[in-house]
Amino acid sequence: MKILILHGPNLNLLGTREPEIYGSMSLDDINKKMIGLGKELGAEVKCLQSNHEGALIDALQDARTWASGVVFNPGGYTHTSIALRDAISAIEIPVIEAHLSNVYAREEFRHASMISAVCKGKVVGFGWRSYELGLRGLIEILK
Repeated sequence: MKILILHGPNLNLLGTREPEIYGSMSLDDINKKMIGLGKELGAEVKCLQSNHEGALIDALQDARTWASGVVFNPGGYTHTSIALRDAISAIEIPVIEAHLSNVYAREEFRHASMISAVCKGKVVGFGWRSYELGLRGLIEILK
């Protein structure tokens, strides 16, 4: 089983960007935890991050050729990108939407997700553990 953990814009700044909202763990630390957890659960995990919408679409499209599923934090594109929604719908592998913060306890514009309807599940508000819960849930779906 192979899983893509895909991080969207500004997540490369984790650990220093608004730690009161996003926590103090770096993206590299999260990736290491997810790779380790994947091994424990019998999955090979690959992690990618991009600040560019087209690169995220390319990663999703590429994932359909090698991955069983995706855990995806689209960052700010969550609320704006129909193109990412279309890519998720087109790849026909399960995608779990994950967010570090509780988007429903923040600004109203963050309450709307363009991609939720085409994802198998959504995890919000657990900090870096949102990725862990998303990965565990995805692996259970795939079993």
